[in-house]
Amino acid sequence: MGFVSFVGRVLFASVFLLSAYQEFSEFGTDGGPAAKSLKPKFNLFVKQVSAGIGMAVPHIDIKSVIAFTMFLKAFGGLLFIISSSFGALVLLVYLAFITPVVYDFYNYDMESQQFAKLFTMFSQNLALFGALLFFLGMKNSIPRRHSKRRAAKAKTT
Repeated sequence: MGFVSFVGRVLFASVFLLSAYQEFSEFGTDGGPAAKSLKPKFNLFVKQVSAGIGMAVPHIDIKSVIAFTMFLKAFGGLLFIISSSFGALVLLVYLAFITPVVYDFYNYDMESQQFAKLFTMFSQNLALFGALLFFLGMKNSIPRRHSKRRAAKAKTT
């Protein structure tokens, strides 16, 4: 069972690790294609947040955002492979930050093809988020079972 769990974690983390590697290899001086595709969506998101809170959001360089997301994916993925709860939390932060910005289906009409495509990708990232929450829940429930067994053994002796 331990080997199957390890293989599952490697396959799950490979989604994040390979994505981070691809972004790193294409990064360049301007942030690469990831920065070009994220910039208009990020600016729209910042504009909506500024309007929602009534204050101006400070300027954030898109290259810094891409570098930070690459770091979160790579670091979180590597820690997740070794069954670290912190790695799962890092990946959760990444997904919570990037999913609503990149897959902004809420900016499109429900009948458009773009809406359907973005909503599908948003749902897939939501499923990844749920899987990480499930991992954290299972990880936190295992020590409780062991401590109950130890307490039961201590009572019998």
